[in-house]
Amino acid sequence: MNDPINGDLSVRAAADTESMEWTPSPSGTVWRKRVHLVGAPESGQVTSIVRYEPESSFPAHDHPEGEEILVLDGVFSDEHGDWPAGTYLLNPEGFRHAPYSKGGCLLFVKLRQFPGRDRQHVVIDTTKADWQPGADPGISLIPLYAQRGYADTMRLERWQPGTDPGVVSYEHGAELFVLEGSFSDDEGEYGQGSWLRLPEGASHHPRSERGCTLYLKQSGLAYLRAAD
Repeated sequence: MNDPINGDLSVRAAADTESMEWTPSPSGTVWRKRVHLVGAPESGQVTSIVRYEPESSFPAHDHPEGEEILVLDGVFSDEHGDWPAGTYLLNPEGFRHAPYSKGGCLLFVKLRQFPGRDRQHVVIDTTKADWQPGADPGISLIPLYAQRGYADTMRLERWQPGTDPGVVSYEHGAELFVLEGSFSDDEGEYGQGSWLRLPEGASHHPRSERGCTLYLKQSGLAYLRAAD
C-alpha cells in the first residue's frame, strides 16, 4: 500500500497540479497527478488529474463507489459516448465501461467517493449549460449534482474580476479546483490547476482580482476515508 496523499481530513490541504510531475498508471499510456489517495494504489479513494495519450485505452472495468469526471481538454470516450472538454460525468456505483481517447485528453477525476447504487447517472455539457445567478454579487453558477439522501453537492462557479464575497464558511468541508483564472485567500494564491480542500468547520476569505472559474464540491468529506 502506498503512503496516503493528503489523507488527514482534519486539516487544510492544497496542491498546485501545474507544477507536479506526471506518474504512470498500469496502462503505460495514461498518466496522473494525485492530490488525494487513501488505500491501495490502484483501488483506493483517489482524486487526481489524469492525462490520456492519443490512442490510449483501459480494459472494461466496474466502478465501486462511483466515479466523477470533469473533462478539462480533448475528448474522453467510452462505449456510451464521446465526451469533449467541458463535459461533467457522475458514473454511479456499479457503472461499467471501457474508457479510451483517440486524440488524447485531460481529466479531473474522483474515484470511490460516491457510494450508493441509487445515485443518478449525470452527464452535463457545461459549455452549453446556462449560468445562473449565485447568492453573491459577481458569482454565477452551473449546478452539477445534488440528490436527496446524499450530502455532497457539486457545481461550477464563475467569478467576475474583482469579486470578493467576504468570509465563506464550510460547515461540512469543501473542495475547490481552479479551471481558469485565479483566486486568493489569506493563505495563498490559487491559479489554474490548483486544488484546495478545507476541513469541516473551516472558513476563509476568497477573492479574485482577475476573475476565475471553479469546480466546487461541498459536504463530500462525509464519503472520504481518513488515513490511519
